[in-house]
Amino acid sequence: SSKGKVESGVKVLKNTDGEKYVDLGKKKRASVRSFKGQTFVDIREFYGADGDEKPGKKGISLSLDQWETLKKSASTIDALFAEQGKK
Repeated sequence: SSKGKVESGVKVLKNTDGEKYVDLGKKKRASVRSFKGQTFVDIREFYGADGDEKPGKKGISLSLDQWETLKKSASTIDALFAEQGKK
């Protein structure tokens, strides 16, 4: 992985193949990729030594519509997180 540039306060990194991603911590990454002619937001867990991480089976790919729905739901999800914290 190489050092990335910061876009709107978020550091964008590149893997050894030049694909851009955002590091979510704990070996999880978010990237935008194409698969069978469609573009997805891919949120995936990686494994392996630093610098030689490989994508794992654990992950989810969201279509643009699903991504837009998730973004619109952010404040509701924040409220659900806060609600869970009160228990």
